[in-house]
Amino acid sequence: MSIGSRSDEGIVVGVDAGGTASRALAVAADGRVLGTGGAGGGNPNSHPPERAAAAIAEAIAGALTGLAPASVLACVVGMAGTSKLTDPAVAAEFERAWGRLGLGARPRPVSDAEAAFASATAEPDGTVVVAGTGSIAARIRKRHLASVAGGYGWLLGDEGSGFWIGRQAVRTTLDALYGSGDLGPLGRAVLAEAGVGPAAPGAAHRLITAANAEPPVRLARFAPLVSAAADDGDPVAGRIIEQAADALTRLALATREPGEHTPVVLAGSVLGEASPVGTLVRERLSGLPVLLSADGVLGAAWLAAVDAFGEHAPRPDRVP
Repeated sequence: MSIGSRSDEGIVVGVDAGGTASRALAVAADGRVLGTGGAGGGNPNSHPPERAAAAIAEAIAGALTGLAPASVLACVVGMAGTSKLTDPAVAAEFERAWGRLGLGARPRPVSDAEAAFASATAEPDGTVVVAGTGSIAARIRKRHLASVAGGYGWLLGDEGSGFWIGRQAVRTTLDALYGSGDLGPLGRAVLAEAGVGPAAPGAAHRLITAANAEPPVRLARFAPLVSAAADDGDPVAGRIIEQAADALTRLALATREPGEHTPVVLAGSVLGEASPVGTLVRERLSGLPVLLSADGVLGAAWLAAVDAFGEHAPRPDRVP
């Protein structure tokens, strides 16, 4: 997709490869966005490796339409699920897909947390908290991930994430069905989303069956119902929001040293500006410089620019 005038001198590429979509930017040395590309999810934990690798390659190829791939001086791929690349077979799948692009530089995978941090600040050190479907906090030092808290995935953790919030919504609905029977706004919304009538015989069993019939991470689809019910004053939803905010605040503080005053970057839909969880987390961290991630793909593109042009590389223009 064409964005600005073309130049094959000094191109870098940044990629944001998430669970549902992959996006790429081609950026000139002066920060102008020259092209964009998009494709399906590029997280190898959420998709077969060959499909994830192909999606990232497709996004990069789209961003380089009309440009010479060999002129790419650096390429940074911000990716959820980078740990999967420690498997030699998975890494080989990605190398094959990327090798077919003919880039002038080998793509450098980084965590989505590193890309999110770089999207919000040029500071080299700080903390980033990412909460979308999953959750993780990371200590960033010299723009590299130095340590993490959380990020264990849906089975072992992801406290405060969209998955965790959605699971809590289903569990509290089941508790109500098996207990008092008083569902409240959240419980009724959960049953409606699952396609179960509140008065249906065996509603609890039907809800369990509906939840188990899909991949576990699909529980995240119930998370927006919690926000809506909390806004309507549902106390059950309000407690879930409070618990999620507490968990994410603990993750953030677990990555920081005593007295540290570096930036805290919040990223992901659960921590967005309009999210009630995000509002509470910002309140709990009010004594610190808290920033919102602008866009992970811009962060990845800037990291690539730093690789190619040095510390004073211009930050990429925001895509219209």
